Amino acid sequence: MNSQVMDHNSGTPIYNDDANSNDNVNSNENAILAHQPNAPAETEDYDDVDPSVTQAILEKYDRESITRHITQGPVKYIIAAICIFYSIFHLYITFNPMPSLLQRSVHVGVGFALIFLIFPASKKSSRKKVAWYDWIWFIFSLSGMAYLIYEYQDIVTSRGGMANSVDVIFSIITVICVLEGSRRITGWILPILASIFLLYPFVSHLSFMPDRLLTRPYDMGDIFGQLFLKTEGLYSVAIGASVTFIFLFILFGAFLARSGMGQLFNDLALALAGDKKGGPAKVAVISSGFMGSINGSALSNVVSTGAFTIPLMKKVGYHKDFAGAVEASASVGGQILPPIMGASAFIMAETTGLPYSTIALAALLPAILYYLGVIAQVHFRAGRRDLKGMAKESLPQVKEVLKARGHMLLPIVFLIYLLIQNVPVGYAAAYTIGFTVVISMLRKETRMGFKDILGALEDGARQSLAVMAACAVVGIIIGVVSLTSFGTVMTSSIVTLGAGSLLLTLILTMLASMVLGMGLPSIPAYIITATMAAPALAGFDIPILSAHMFVFYFGVFANITPPVCLAAFAGAGISGGDPMKTGYLSLKLALAGFIVPFMFIYNPAMLMIDPTDLAVTAKEFPLPPVIDIVIAVVTSVIGVIGLSAALEGYFKSDMNTVTRLILALGALLLIYPGLITGAIGGVIVLGIAAFNIKRSKAPAVLNV
Repeated sequence: MNSQVMDHNSGTPIYNDDANSNDNVNSNENAILAHQPNAPAETEDYDDVDPSVTQAILEKYDRESITRHITQGPVKYIIAAICIFYSIFHLYITFNPMPSLLQRSVHVGVGFALIFLIFPASKKSSRKKVAWYDWIWFIFSLSGMAYLIYEYQDIVTSRGGMANSVDVIFSIITVICVLEGSRRITGWILPILASIFLLYPFVSHLSFMPDRLLTRPYDMGDIFGQLFLKTEGLYSVAIGASVTFIFLFILFGAFLARSGMGQLFNDLALALAGDKKGGPAKVAVISSGFMGSINGSALSNVVSTGAFTIPLMKKVGYHKDFAGAVEASASVGGQILPPIMGASAFIMAETTGLPYSTIALAALLPAILYYLGVIAQVHFRAGRRDLKGMAKESLPQVKEVLKARGHMLLPIVFLIYLLIQNVPVGYAAAYTIGFTVVISMLRKETRMGFKDILGALEDGARQSLAVMAACAVVGIIIGVVSLTSFGTVMTSSIVTLGAGSLLLTLILTMLASMVLGMGLPSIPAYIITATMAAPALAGFDIPILSAHMFVFYFGVFANITPPVCLAAFAGAGISGGDPMKTGYLSLKLALAGFIVPFMFIYNPAMLMIDPTDLAVTAKEFPLPPVIDIVIAVVTSVIGVIGLSAALEGYFKSDMNTVTRLILALGALLLIYPGLITGAIGGVIVLGIAAFNIKRSKAPAVLNV
């Protein structure tokens, strides 16, 4: 029986989920977009985007969304049972940990077994049943895990981690499963990059290699023993963070979703900002920021939240390109927003050895400045084009929203409290999951029954697979870098090109981070940039926290940086706008995010740290003097608002090109740390602001 989604206006089938259909997502999307309104007036009334539109766009840009939909038969229950087991296993080992290699191998083995059952080999493959060859992949995925469990004592005692021929065979099987599974769920970029790295130690000793890349010869045992038998390859620190921290926070997000947290964020944002000038765009910034911080996927956040916010933005008069850009920049920014930061904060804590609380506190002010820059541009554009908000009577009231679902904010407060109290991160996440279930019982609208709990356990396992696969395939890169000298070569190349200049080295590191993070989710983007780009800053006495935060920012913002800006492309797909124009507008909206990292390198007070007289590898920092924090906050806030006004050409009244350039210069001087530059910048920004306010109040002169 064919499963079709029908267009709600014409009744035409626009999405076909037939098991034998060979239609790909591009043709689906073209058919869907043909049904979208295409009126020149940007104020035309738009309904919410049809779910089939969001699904097609998500599948085009996010490989993770292409899954099988098995609705009946034993396979459905097999998948559900494995998912529930997978979640319970992670909760169990939180309180009863196994040796690192074993629990990481179970995390990878069962995870990839699920991937081969849930994710088809290609877009043209059946979505209704598991292909026969995927059962073989399923068995191969479990075989590497089973072998490690069986041979564990021998591996760590009598053989000391040295690979024999059987180890190599199971290592090769596992590596191939990781490459194929990650291709299915993350796309081609990561597996190809990992394959190039995997090839390197096989050829790094050959005469055609450049001198800087030459190494000693490595045999199969060296290479695959590194990847399979140690915690410096497939089962590296990345998988370690995935199994102990990230999975639990994804599971926490699944429980929040089952209790209606997404609805709470949307309703609360509407109630707070919907009736303000340009309200729907501000709603998009607020709701997407919060959801992006929790769910960790910018692309899925653009599509899920954007299906609601983008039509509202277009309805009040925002251009479709700008509407898509607002959603993309707000969703990507969620990855830098504490307390969860899309789970990247926990990877950073595991990689650097820094306490999570230090990372979350350091990320707070830069994230606020980023969102301030986005919402200020939204506000100034609304002022320049006289875009109104939504009718207040059509919006939910804050009191009613909080009465119905406000108690679901308590789990987040509870989580933050536990983390501040230095409760181990895994324990904090597990406790908060239980707390979420209890709190959900307070209202009928959010109450979770046994079926909801099982559903959340299954959802959490499914949603964790993309991160697990990305961390595993990045483990290949980490293994090769630690086995060879490639990481050192990359670092020295950046330093050499920087020619001793910190600013030039920062720019080169920024470019390297953006290229390495292009088209990747935030977590693997950070892991790769932290491995190869961040060490370049150590020679300039940049603290490890500042260096890792710097590359993390640019790895994340690669998702909205043309030419490969997948989050912006997804936003354009929903809005019906031009993908590249949406990408450049996203870049403009996110400009503060490209400036802020340079700010905190030169002024560590923005990260709430004082690294004076401390080693670059310091793990604890005193707070800077309060006056330094206050000055950093005040000057950077005024600078970001001034820069936003200059970019939009409006502050209470329109500004000409010369005024905008002067204002931008003043804003940058304010942002740059220094008493003299701050004073000059403050005079310029405040002077132009005062002039524009005065001009806006002057009566208009009529020409007769």
